Amino acid sequence: MRFVSRLLVILWTVWRFGLDDLALSGLRRRRFQLLRRLTRFGRSWQEPRGVRLRLALEHLGPIFVKFGQVLSTRRDLLPNDVALELAKLQDRVPPFPAAQSREMIERAFGRPLEELFASFDAEPVASASIAQVHFATLKDGREVAVKVLRPGMLDVIDDDLSLMRRLAVWIERFSADGRRLKPREVVAEFDTYLHDELDLVREAANAAQLRRNMDGLDLVLVPEMHWELCSSEVIVMERMKGVPISQRARLEAAGIDVKKLARDGVTIFFTQVFRDGFFHADMHPGNIQVSVEPGTFGRYVALDFGIIGTLTEVDKDYLAQNFIAFFQRDYKRVAELHIASGWVPPETRVDALESAVRAVCEPHFDRPLKDISLGQVLMRLFQTSRRFNVEIQPQLVLLQKTLLNVEGLGRELDPELDLWATAKPFLERWMNEQVGWPALNKQLMKEAPRFAQLIPELPRLLHDALKAQAARGSDAQLRALVQELRSTNRMLSGLIWVGIGFGLGVLLAWLAARFLGIGP
Repeated sequence: MRFVSRLLVILWTVWRFGLDDLALSGLRRRRFQLLRRLTRFGRSWQEPRGVRLRLALEHLGPIFVKFGQVLSTRRDLLPNDVALELAKLQDRVPPFPAAQSREMIERAFGRPLEELFASFDAEPVASASIAQVHFATLKDGREVAVKVLRPGMLDVIDDDLSLMRRLAVWIERFSADGRRLKPREVVAEFDTYLHDELDLVREAANAAQLRRNMDGLDLVLVPEMHWELCSSEVIVMERMKGVPISQRARLEAAGIDVKKLARDGVTIFFTQVFRDGFFHADMHPGNIQVSVEPGTFGRYVALDFGIIGTLTEVDKDYLAQNFIAFFQRDYKRVAELHIASGWVPPETRVDALESAVRAVCEPHFDRPLKDISLGQVLMRLFQTSRRFNVEIQPQLVLLQKTLLNVEGLGRELDPELDLWATAKPFLERWMNEQVGWPALNKQLMKEAPRFAQLIPELPRLLHDALKAQAARGSDAQLRALVQELRSTNRMLSGLIWVGIGFGLGVLLAWLAARFLGIGP
């Protein structure tokens, strides 16, 4: 019954905001165009399509709002006007009663609230679609923040996701434009994203890893988790105090150097991306504060670790080389990187892709470097790549969205921020570490434990291989193999003795020169 009533609410919302007209406009068959004219009779809309879609998602509630937020990051799929409008969606919902928070906390830890905390603020300080946060004090006096999952979320999410899957199938079946948007793939991505957020232990683990990575950088604070008070539905962490980064006037009044703050934000982001390959992927103003405490004055305070991006060494190499090639205007290199990555079909013509990349990048060089948006360039590259059937990797889409957030934050604090001047040293340092002796030495050290384990096993492995060969082949084959191994062994032994003799000769010559006063 709930499924049917929810479907009716969705259909009514689609009709009310004219989303059916948007869907039918993409259908070219005559009968669909006739249906569109009939459904438009007596209806008109003043708002653009992106605004209508945003209002419809807000009307449908928190899960659809969050879906719109995730969809807004897929700039490789959406028209720009729609993506920009969906980015305005705010994940703010009324809090659930404090009695339910108490019940969930006591159920998670099997003890009364009074045994866990010396004090507990019933009024939440933040409330979103997935969870809400209360401040509390532990028995030992430490101040903490308690994040509690919204009750009944799993059932609500599963029902709405089931509806989204059916809608995605219909869209793919009846609309060519809809198929291009890959609705079933987007819903599947959203499913994974939501279920990850529902496990608060995963968020706590993300925070712990980020805290470890950032230790020693002295630019950002990440709350410490109290693991004895962490479960999938409730997590307890160190309480962080700071001024929201969007409140520039308060920051300046407190004596914060906002221009340095802007540069520090870029430094933090590129350190996480190119050094660690593990970055906070939800860096909007609501999740970032600035400390004004004496011991940590001017440092960023990171909050909410439900969305974390990860990059492989291949991803980092792709990004670094693309950024460097972009600023050197080496568009052929950018095209070659796309093909070498395997994300473009191998039969793609390099010159055609190079020409498309040039059309994206060249207009940016009419402006000063400080006015260039790396996030916008990356987004335009993704959009252009659609023509060449590029498979955009989800982690890079997440990075592009985060890069836009970082740029936006940085330039709100300092409109003159030159992002490239801050980012270039990281890219060059990372590239230098990937080639030459430092990189070789690093890789050898990484593989050394495996070599140390493998070398003692070599005689046994050789013996097993000989036995297997004897079981499969003839005695003549076995004798030939043994003879070949003996010859190889004699050659290696000879080389070793030659090396030892040469080394002894050099050593004796050096000793003679040292003690007899020969040579310099």
